[in-house]
Amino acid sequence: MIVTTSLLYQTIDQLSREKGIDPQVIISAVEDAILVATRKYYKTSEDLESHFNKETGAVEVYAVKKVVERVEDEDHQLSLDEARQYDPDASLEGEVRIPKATDVLGRIAAQTAKQVIFQKVREAERDTVFAEYNQRIGELVNCVVKQLEGSDVIVDLGRTEGRMPRREQSRLETYQVGDRLRAVITAVDRAARGPQVVVSRADAMLVQRLFEMEVPEIYDGTVVIKAIAREAGERTKVAVYSKDPDVDCVGACVGMKGMRVQSIIRELRGEKIDIIEYNEDPIAFAANALSPAKISHVSIVDPEEKHLEVIVEDSQLSLAIGKKGQNVRLAAKLLGWHVDIKSEEEKRQEIESQMAEMARRGAAITELAGLGDKTLERLREHGIETVEQLAQMTPDDLTQIPGIGDKTVEKIRRVVTEYFEAGGQASGAEAPVEAEAAVAEDALASESAGGEEAVETEAEASSEATSGSAASGSESTAETGADQSAEPAEGAETASSPVEDAPAVGDKTE
Repeated sequence: MIVTTSLLYQTIDQLSREKGIDPQVIISAVEDAILVATRKYYKTSEDLESHFNKETGAVEVYAVKKVVERVEDEDHQLSLDEARQYDPDASLEGEVRIPKATDVLGRIAAQTAKQVIFQKVREAERDTVFAEYNQRIGELVNCVVKQLEGSDVIVDLGRTEGRMPRREQSRLETYQVGDRLRAVITAVDRAARGPQVVVSRADAMLVQRLFEMEVPEIYDGTVVIKAIAREAGERTKVAVYSKDPDVDCVGACVGMKGMRVQSIIRELRGEKIDIIEYNEDPIAFAANALSPAKISHVSIVDPEEKHLEVIVEDSQLSLAIGKKGQNVRLAAKLLGWHVDIKSEEEKRQEIESQMAEMARRGAAITELAGLGDKTLERLREHGIETVEQLAQMTPDDLTQIPGIGDKTVEKIRRVVTEYFEAGGQASGAEAPVEAEAAVAEDALASESAGGEEAVETEAEASSEATSGSAASGSESTAETGADQSAEPAEGAETASSPVEDAPAVGDKTE
């Protein structure tokens, strides 16, 4: 099977140029193909080697055998005398190459060799394509629509084909065979039919590459694109930063009369583009990212969870949120933070509801100055969390709590009374607290005294209170005739005094 050097080598060279692979790869494929055909023809298990002779243009096949004194395996061994028939310099334990005739292989063997060559060449071509395009991920390429396969678009990249799935297509665009497109390579997949190059018109990288082409300041690194958030076919937000304080990053991207950004918008078929100045401060960056809406206030809710709260004027709320939430969604993606956006009215109602809830729940007992930590802990263990709950409890209820005795009850009464007298709670809660305090005072007085002495003391206190009340009543009556406008106020003040009410309640209780 001798082939002239010129014919075979010309064929190999032409094939390597068409497929873009190394000629040595094709030569190796030819050698392997002839080797397979030879083994199939001779039906032997000998160790065979093939070699392409560039001088003669022939593919030579040899059987490699080891020289031994005693032959045990004829397919792999031969004697020294036999070896010297092929190689006069042969020696024991050496190897001898015995030529195999290839001109007898026939048509079937040649067809087998052809299939092997095509298979090897295809594999080499796939490896070359994968190695080339795998290094070009993120690169902007020009392509032509070759055909439509269902929802996928097949494009011609020159050396190979690219596939643009539905998810990588812009919503604004429809494609026809022959259309010229700019797309960005996003992935190269190894498939059974060869490497699949995936291109995209919806990836944010496409916008970045277009800006690099249109804006020289971005290409040379003066202006840096920090982040891009895109919903293909509708809107894109681009955050830019200038390394040179004398260069306006936003102005450089927009261009004179918007020429630069308009060129990119035309390439994206009318997709809206917001160019935003990047800021290291997330609060300032959030205010920029939500443009064109005007922001009233931005606050960080949780720095670890990256949670922001944004307050806008009522008239700016719909603009800040955008159509179907698009503006705030893109801003959150650009920031990398979770954004809650509220109007000033919503925030005011939220604060009012929180204040109302706090008023409903009442002040916490921790606001009572004068009670120790152990006492507060015992009260909380029994479900007493607010001053209101504590004020509604009787002395008997308090003494039922382990660790709270009569002295502690008296201390609690005094602290609660001082709290309400200082205006610590709404006035509506003051009256029941004073009544309970009076009852608590009488109960403590009855417990602390003993026998007849206690009864006499209470009787004296009662008589003194009665006489005092009568005297004040007579004085009030006498003075009423002299000055009717001033004394009713004094009388009302006396009646509402919690200090004088306490003995009166005690008299009625007895």
